[in-house]
Amino acid sequence: MDLEKRLNQITKNVKEIVTIEELRKLIETEKRPKAYWGFECSGLMHLGMGLVCGNKIRDLVNADFDFTIFLADWHSWINNKLGGNMENIKICGEYFKHCFTAIGIPPDKVNYLWTSDLVEGSDYWEKVIKIAKETSLQRVSRALPIMGRQLKQEDIEAASIFYPCMQAADIFQIGVDVACAGMDQRKAHMLARDVAEKLGFRKSISLHTPLLMGLSDPKKSSEVYDEDSDLSKQITTKMSKSIPGSSIYIHDSPEKIQKKIQNAYCPPKQVEENPMIEIIKYIILPERTEFEVIRPEKYGGNIGFTNLDEVMESYRKGTIHPLDLKNSVAKSLIEILKRVRDYFEKNPEPLEAMNKMEVTR
Repeated sequence: MDLEKRLNQITKNVKEIVTIEELRKLIETEKRPKAYWGFECSGLMHLGMGLVCGNKIRDLVNADFDFTIFLADWHSWINNKLGGNMENIKICGEYFKHCFTAIGIPPDKVNYLWTSDLVEGSDYWEKVIKIAKETSLQRVSRALPIMGRQLKQEDIEAASIFYPCMQAADIFQIGVDVACAGMDQRKAHMLARDVAEKLGFRKSISLHTPLLMGLSDPKKSSEVYDEDSDLSKQITTKMSKSIPGSSIYIHDSPEKIQKKIQNAYCPPKQVEENPMIEIIKYIILPERTEFEVIRPEKYGGNIGFTNLDEVMESYRKGTIHPLDLKNSVAKSLIEILKRVRDYFEKNPEPLEAMNKMEVTR
């Protein structure tokens, strides 16, 4: 793969690279750079994690990166995910491995690493302390939205203060060239870049993917997660399993996908803050060369689109009815996720363990 093709594969569907110049230099000089993505083990995997993050991991693997999927069990414990029960957190991490395999990331092409593997050594905690000594309490507090905490939220455990420093220490301990995450993790990455210079650690490039919007109406909210109002809105409206009806899980049945899409927010002629448009942009078109809108013959019949601008223009004009758009998105998602459903039909135990946990916790 030549340099420009490799760069395009790395950066497609990415919201931000800090910095693109550093990335270009890296792939010019390193044959197999190291990258990582950390995930809290927090519940069932939805489209945002599985097909936005997961597909970007697949892109980097195909671009010859030595990639580590970091299962952040201690971070999940600090953040009280799955009730703060480490046994459940571990079950979820193992389930994540199967999810990534199901979406097309072969387990022999990535490295799986737990926080538990890092925290055993005193050198890890030495890094945490050094990072904490090079930053202020205010700076760390401003980074707490990485945990899903609002700015100025006061009812948090003291353990939360360790979280951003640990996230920076993870990057240094693993020794990565590129740290990947959604845009909601940006502040932790900027903290890591800043202290790297002061402490003499490798300054990792930051790759940030968009936050896939949930299916619900993005009503105005008083919640504030970032000083940047646009980013705060993205965090507030992102797909989340904690908001009923807002998520599609990667192993949902065709019937569930159809029902969730039918109930989704999709205002006529509106392309901004429309979850159907986001799914087409970030999931369907990157997976396929064409998005087909299914319409009755009396309304013009089926029509295919090869780029998002064409879809958006037609929808703005009212050429595409919201119901037709929903039905077409549902059909495409059902087809794209078939490989995941097939995988868990053959390997049901990890999902059964998660479903049991979801019922009993």
